[in-house]
Amino acid sequence: MMLAARLAGTGRTPGWFSTVIVETGRLPLFCFFVAFLVSFALIRLSVRMIRAQVSWWPGNVTRGDMHLHHMVFGVIVMVVAGVAGLAAPLHSLGWRAGTAAAFGVGTALVLDEFALILHLRDVYWTSAGRVSIDAVFIAAGVTALLLLGVVPAGIHDVASFLGKTSDSTALGSLLATLTVLFCLASVTLLKGKIWTGLFGLVLPFLFLIGAVRLARPGSPWSRWRYRAKPKKIARATRREERVRQPVIRVKTRLVDLVAGYHDMPAVHDRPPRLDVPPRLDPPALLDPLARLDPPARDPDGTASRKSPHPT
Repeated sequence: MMLAARLAGTGRTPGWFSTVIVETGRLPLFCFFVAFLVSFALIRLSVRMIRAQVSWWPGNVTRGDMHLHHMVFGVIVMVVAGVAGLAAPLHSLGWRAGTAAAFGVGTALVLDEFALILHLRDVYWTSAGRVSIDAVFIAAGVTALLLLGVVPAGIHDVASFLGKTSDSTALGSLLATLTVLFCLASVTLLKGKIWTGLFGLVLPFLFLIGAVRLARPGSPWSRWRYRAKPKKIARATRREERVRQPVIRVKTRLVDLVAGYHDMPAVHDRPPRLDVPPRLDPPALLDPLARLDPPARDPDGTASRKSPHPT
């Protein structure tokens, strides 16, 4: 990262890198992006090696009986990098690039265990743990778009308005446009269409499509508006099974290929070995009457052969 900053300062950078990254002021964002991807790849390699119980690979970080998750170190790195970035001189490109790279490392460690923060329990290798990979993909995708100069719709309009002294017509048009986009985006997200809402930040017409189409089953909009409309619920369910479920299965395979397979049975969940004979319980445990009612005894202490229950 420091090498990239020095190359940017000396003007010996390649044409594309200099034009798209350096001259546009995106070098710190580029350092964040590279550090984020590298850190995520390394931490996933580490947890997969630990899960495979590779003998020569360092294990989990523990303190006594407590397992320190790597998101703890990620939070610490993010705080240090954030404060250092705020204290960095504005004209020190190398310092800003270094703190941005450190912030990328911390972000990768935190987002890799985003599912644990969301559920407040260890769901790392369960199906719920795939939410962490979704968060990483979203962060990487948004950062890549910003590096390429793709910004959310309306940003340029706001910047151009702020550069003007006073224009009530432009202000009214801008506020009306942003209000409509915000309402459409809210409806899209309430209908459970997260990816449509994210891509709608770049392509605003997706907000209109997401707001008009049926809500996903189980979404807040479906619970509020479709409760008395069984036909719409049935249509939404059929669409979910026909269109979305195949896409989800492909995404699940891709996530497991990149980050490791989830929902694999633990050691205590595996089926019993067939070569081990089953344990036979004592007769007292098999017969509840023998356990609850001990045999009657004669006065001399020997067990009586008579039934303890009168007939």
